[in-house]
Amino acid sequence: MTDNKQLSSPIDFSSVLAAAVHDMKNSLFLLIQSIENLAGELPSDNVEAREQVANVHYEASRLNTNLVQILSLYRSELESLPITVDECFIADLIDDVVGSNRLYVEQKKIGITIQVDSELSWYLDSELIYLLINDVLVNALRYGTSKIIISASVQNAHLNIKVEDDGAGYPPSMLEKSHESLSEFQLSQGRTGLGLFFARLIAAAHSQGENSGEISLSNGGDLGGSVFEVKIP
Repeated sequence: MTDNKQLSSPIDFSSVLAAAVHDMKNSLFLLIQSIENLAGELPSDNVEAREQVANVHYEASRLNTNLVQILSLYRSELESLPITVDECFIADLIDDVVGSNRLYVEQKKIGITIQVDSELSWYLDSELIYLLINDVLVNALRYGTSKIIISASVQNAHLNIKVEDDGAGYPPSMLEKSHESLSEFQLSQGRTGLGLFFARLIAAAHSQGENSGEISLSNGGDLGGSVFEVKIP
């Protein structure tokens, strides 16, 4: 008689998933670099090919952003979301974000106006804020029509970074979610939940005393479309 025993070993599926996501993110980074190199080789008069490459680059970049968000949320759940605060020149940060989306900006023929004093600096985690602003810009590029304004200024002892577009604006469901606390936030509420939750998480991670960073969504602004603001103390 043979005993059938089910062999099993404890597996932390979340850790396995996080490791897999990390590997996928690294592979995507190499893919994005290859796409950028390919774009540089294409003749300027091959409009159709350049448009297809720009669209592939956009989707790969968006997927990479989602993977980074998943990893950051996992680390936050472990209470180990790395926050490295240092002085950052905001104009340089914004230039880097816009530059990383150059292919899609050129393909959609969207004009981006940057209104940031070159001397403006702030103490923050530049990598996390870069991810936050990049995600907002990607959405503005997707839903905007022809113009985007990115501005930054100091108001009431907070750094205020604003991204505006000339699209149709945020739907009511997103405007409602932007006022919820992190504890009330439900990612199952819609496809835009992850990015919005991620932005709230990053903003709140920056604090000075009792003041924590926050985001706000509205419609209107100078271009009549979506207006995203993040305020860092």
